[in-house]
Amino acid sequence: MVKLSKTTSVALETLGCKLNQAETQQLAAQLAQAGYKLVDSTQKADIYVLNTCTVTHVADRKSRHLLRLARRLNPSARLIAVGCYAHRAPQELAQIDGVDLILNNDRKNDLVSILKNTYGIKQPFTDVLLNPRVNSQRNRAFLKVQDGCHNFCAFCIVPYVRTREVSLPVTDIVAQVREKVAAGFKEVVLTGTEVGTYRSGGTNLAGLLKHILEKTDICRVRLSSLQPPEISEKLVRPWHDPRLCPHFHLSLQSGSDSVLRRMKRRYTIADYSEKVNLIRGSVTDVAITTDVIVGFPGETETEFQETFEFCRKMHFARIHVFPFSPRPGTLAATMPDQVSAAVKKERSRQMLALAKESSKNFRQGFLGKNIEVLWEQSKDGIWSGLTGNYVRVYSRVDVDLASKTIPVKLERVYNDGLWGEC
Repeated sequence: MVKLSKTTSVALETLGCKLNQAETQQLAAQLAQAGYKLVDSTQKADIYVLNTCTVTHVADRKSRHLLRLARRLNPSARLIAVGCYAHRAPQELAQIDGVDLILNNDRKNDLVSILKNTYGIKQPFTDVLLNPRVNSQRNRAFLKVQDGCHNFCAFCIVPYVRTREVSLPVTDIVAQVREKVAAGFKEVVLTGTEVGTYRSGGTNLAGLLKHILEKTDICRVRLSSLQPPEISEKLVRPWHDPRLCPHFHLSLQSGSDSVLRRMKRRYTIADYSEKVNLIRGSVTDVAITTDVIVGFPGETETEFQETFEFCRKMHFARIHVFPFSPRPGTLAATMPDQVSAAVKKERSRQMLALAKESSKNFRQGFLGKNIEVLWEQSKDGIWSGLTGNYVRVYSRVDVDLASKTIPVKLERVYNDGLWGEC
């Protein structure tokens, strides 16, 4: 058993979506305030907390791997699993040797009180927020503004592990944004299971954005994933304010209407195209990124080609490609005509090649332009940061650029982004 003291160290690691990242940041702040010392997950720690993901079988496997790796690196540490995998299948995680505590999504926020009530800390440790993976160098804060989804798309496990739909009050969110600004953060990312459905006290997502822009001094506001039916002229209208990042992650999943119907999605390809045109007609230099599932049950070669060609025509800035992964309890897991692993692998290969080409084409469109970059970190003398439209930029500069927003001239394609000169 770990003997805990007032300087007990905690390592946090996160898998999955931006909502998980937001919740990990929230846990980190709670732990620090309670007196725990936060360390990087690669360091020795008294307690190791993994915020798990279960959106695919690969995410499950990564969760199990990281817990076993943490046990090898920290033989005497207390291992704790929280989050979506812990919610869906706690019995599977309980079989991993050395996992001491498993908390589902309903109890995730009880972690600090459980640790304090069980072990206690008499005097807080003051050197907090040490983990760069937790505080993102005070650049980007993830704020959870909404939770829960009742759409029950045929492939998705999320409604089963995040069952309660709730939106945080506007006043609470504005207060959190102000706290982040005071702490030095330059950008906030508003996250949720389905952030586009945000509604609290008669205020929807567009109204929330208006409150944040009017009542805080945050430099940048970015949204996490949206669904096509949530896009409207009223939602897009606030983007005349340059503080709103020109970046929309608009989930597609398939470019075939017949597959979308089997997926239980609530839009057609024509609907999706209409929303993309609305965004591009309203927001300058906007990046539209998306998710695509290949190999959904019954997907024919013709349907896959429909998806491939639709993605080509959309000129996405980034495409996240996922081979279909049957999730226990979902409708798609029991559908006939499951696509073979070999076919899914080949279709993934083709879509990933298109994704690479599409991303490069998008980035090349900004060569020669001057664009502001929020600089994050330096490695071997090369700084990297993000533009508002989610392009990774690199530059060699001898001064400290951390958390500074400085314009650069974009000169050439470099790695996964562009090379710029300040």
